[in-house]
Amino acid sequence: MDNIAYSELSKLFKILGDPVRLQIIDLISCKEMCACEILEFLDITQSTLSHHMKILKESGIVNSRKDATWMRYSLNEVKSAELKSALEKITSDTPDCFCYAVKKGCKK
Repeated sequence: MDNIAYSELSKLFKILGDPVRLQIIDLISCKEMCACEILEFLDITQSTLSHHMKILKESGIVNSRKDATWMRYSLNEVKSAELKSALEKITSDTPDCFCYAVKKGCKK
């Protein structure tokens, strides 16, 4: 995400704006987990978990793989790094930052 795509970034942050999805991300950031393991930590139904996992997978934030009868989930490290980098970029006062260009044109 060298050039910040604000629209795409906004969609990802909106997805992460749900407390249940943040809990899921927190859980799977430590290790790959199956749905049954994730459910042990959350007060939601299997169908609600499936709904959240579908959104997280479609966004690319979460990876999934079939393991026998179980679906296993893990954090997409590449997407995670992109999100961290983009957040750092939009919250830093650096010469390539949008705020730098705005400040340069402002008179104090």
